[in-house]
Amino acid sequence: QVRQKLAPPLGPLLQVEGNRVWPQGTLAHCPHWGTWGDGPFNTAPPSPSGVYNPPSLSAIPGPVVASGGNVSLSCSSPYPWQTFRLLKEGGADAPRHLELKFPREKRQALFPVGPVSTSHGGTYRCYVSPASYPYVWSLPSDPLHLQVTGLYRKPSLSAQPGPSVSWGENVTLQCRSEIWLDTFYLSKEGSPAPPQHIHLQDTTAPSQVNFNMSPVTSDQEGTYRCYASSSTSPYLLSHPSDPLELLVSADAILPSQDKSDPNSDSHSKDYTVENLIRMGMAGLILVVLGILLFRDHSSQRRIQDEARR
Repeated sequence: QVRQKLAPPLGPLLQVEGNRVWPQGTLAHCPHWGTWGDGPFNTAPPSPSGVYNPPSLSAIPGPVVASGGNVSLSCSSPYPWQTFRLLKEGGADAPRHLELKFPREKRQALFPVGPVSTSHGGTYRCYVSPASYPYVWSLPSDPLHLQVTGLYRKPSLSAQPGPSVSWGENVTLQCRSEIWLDTFYLSKEGSPAPPQHIHLQDTTAPSQVNFNMSPVTSDQEGTYRCYASSSTSPYLLSHPSDPLELLVSADAILPSQDKSDPNSDSHSKDYTVENLIRMGMAGLILVVLGILLFRDHSSQRRIQDEARR
């Protein structure tokens, strides 16, 4: 039996089989179990056959986690399964393999991870197996990159031209680090989407990047933070920047009102002249109508005076 020293435990993990609850680091009747601490580890788990459709893997509350925090990796499928497997493929330490087996088939399994340390950063995939064929694996889920923050000093995040913009305007979020790092991430609070990232190719350039968000829509309103890291350790990030709240007003920018249009001022002047001409013509028409009415009224009074005589 092969024994292998692995990284510290992920945290509390229970496996349910029948009426028995097995604590972390054990597995009943399954030779393909790898523990998170000392214990048996089969270095060659069965290769997935790909007979079944892949499940989906997500992180709750998100894939960017502070060191010392907690996160749950959710493996789910539209169909019920009895066995769920989680594999850690990339990262600083050795690959890991966790398995959850339920007495009844389920559509989701939660793998709790925490307290998180730098060793938990990496790429994860999950697989499912039916009760009748427990060693036949599904296709793998899409990869999930779990990133751990708190390794470097926090960068700064600013908005140009400002954090309050109108719908359709252009805005740039700039992330800048005081120490030289070559990879930057931008995350939106509450968004399940993975963070945007930009890698600097020029090592002589300033340690800063611009995330362009234009034209802005109401969907982009929210609270943002940025992180910095080294491309040599892509799963380990800096402390988060101070939050930046982006506010998007509902007023749409018309082409004639676009501040970036150099002809907008001349257009406004043209419209002002046209309006003055229209107002002058309207005033002239009113004067002419008043004169005509006055003359008509005077002629009627003259006729009445002559009739009386």
